[in-house]
Amino acid sequence: MSLARIAGVTESSARLSATAQAYDAIAPAYADLVRDELADLPLDRAVLAAFADYVRAGDAAADGTRRVVELGCGPGRIAAYLHRLEVEVSGVDLSPAMIDLARATYPWLRFDVGSMDDLDLGDASLAGIVSWYSVIHAAPSEVPGYFAEFARVLAPGGYLLLAFFESGGEPVAEFDHQVATAFLWPIDDLAELAAEAGFTEVGRMLREPREQERFRRGHLLLRSQ
Repeated sequence: MSLARIAGVTESSARLSATAQAYDAIAPAYADLVRDELADLPLDRAVLAAFADYVRAGDAAADGTRRVVELGCGPGRIAAYLHRLEVEVSGVDLSPAMIDLARATYPWLRFDVGSMDDLDLGDASLAGIVSWYSVIHAAPSEVPGYFAEFARVLAPGGYLLLAFFESGGEPVAEFDHQVATAFLWPIDDLAELAAEAGFTEVGRMLREPREQERFRRGHLLLRSQ
């Protein structure tokens, strides 16, 4: 392995560790903050409902299931919402404290500690993936690797739903996220990276920020080839 490659792996590992520690430190407060957030976000609920409809009607994974994993699930409220939409769903997150909260709050669902760039899942084992404001913490140079991992574990015809902070057409840029380093993305750039990883765009939704929000919200629904 080259020195540049070693340096990149080390930097990525340090970023993952720092992100996990940051979310561990604020887990209870964060869970309280976002617990009922979807109730006031009809467009976000609509995107999740559309994803659920596509997964239920789409091709099964290699083992015949229509299993979905939320990657970067935090305290589990998105996974729980998908469960109410009759999706077979579990969650994965870097933060052990977040996973503990998710398990305690939604004991009927499965939640595991793990990193979405190196998933303990078989090839073509999922019918769907949700990454709800979790890819935002990956450095731009790391995102293609994340998309490659998503493509590996998704069955052909599986669906990927991304939610992220959208830059309003400006280049990708780091911003002062209150928990851990994060990045704003132009929706076209993120869609292009997904296409390079083998995904076809199904649809997109841009939501303007509410009064208490700083940035436009982007959503991409993608299908694996």
